[in-house]
Amino acid sequence: MYSRRISAIALLSGGLDSALAIHLVKRQGIEVTALHFASFFSPLDLTKEDSPVQILAKNLGVPLIVMQKGDDFVELIRNPRYGLGKNLNPCIDCRIYTFVRAKKLMEDMGASFIVTGEVAGQRPMSQRKNTMRLIDKRSGCEGLVLRPLSAKILPATIPETQGLVDRERLLGVTGRGRKTQLALAAELGLTGYSPPAGGCLLTDPGFARRLRDLLDDSVDISKSDLELLRVGRHIRLRPGLKIVVGRNEDENIRITDLAVEGMLFAPKDFPGPVVLALDQPEPEEETLIGSILLRYVKESARGKQITVHYPDGSDHIMPITDVAAEDWIRNHMI
Repeated sequence: MYSRRISAIALLSGGLDSALAIHLVKRQGIEVTALHFASFFSPLDLTKEDSPVQILAKNLGVPLIVMQKGDDFVELIRNPRYGLGKNLNPCIDCRIYTFVRAKKLMEDMGASFIVTGEVAGQRPMSQRKNTMRLIDKRSGCEGLVLRPLSAKILPATIPETQGLVDRERLLGVTGRGRKTQLALAAELGLTGYSPPAGGCLLTDPGFARRLRDLLDDSVDISKSDLELLRVGRHIRLRPGLKIVVGRNEDENIRITDLAVEGMLFAPKDFPGPVVLALDQPEPEEETLIGSILLRYVKESARGKQITVHYPDGSDHIMPITDVAAEDWIRNHMI
């Protein structure tokens, strides 16, 4: 007897809920392709073959597609239609953004619906029932988004009403508790998922503060600008001029690698941090930067000169003039 092939696109964040949602759909004989949205604001490293998302997809036995959130997503953060969360997280706009792209992939692959690990009432901004309806409508996905963990307390979706999915084999989880999910994960022996605390960096107060400063100060934001937000101490000397101070050897190396457009100040013949100046400092500002660099060196190890590397590849040796930098550090730290 002919049996129709049923397939779905499932959003895989790398966390437990999205993994369990895939399991609940897959166990009904539905072919699932996992879709992960990567961005500068995700703490998950996808540059290695054994990244957490790749391992989780392998454990679930599903193919994985990774899509990058691009420059348009940065502009979404700058001007979110539905506002921001506690920090700089545009959760509703972000969900609409991902659903629009997931629907396009669904149509291109001939899949029937979209799966997410959302739990009704788990997150205050994007996972209220009325907000879920708004997101589905604004993304053009009304009736197409199946939320297996909470399906029994939500209106039936198209795949349920058409008999593609057995609603009775789905769950009715609600709220912030995770006992049901953890019990199911233990029963399945599911491993490799990220902890709840490993979420979007836009919800981190320190990271959000740095990104807000960058958005306020810059119209065009480069990849290296975003990468730098993850490392070092950031000090805004004035509008248009920010410095990034390395906190350890690894950060010194990373900042040096990212110093494509700025001026790099490095200790000469003594251990200490590198300092990247983003934009062109005035001569008196170069003196201040040298003094700030010195403040992060043990007094017994301080030298008298630093090397300034310019973007064109040239450099020069500059003497350190010890000026009062404590107030600058204290009052201008981002």
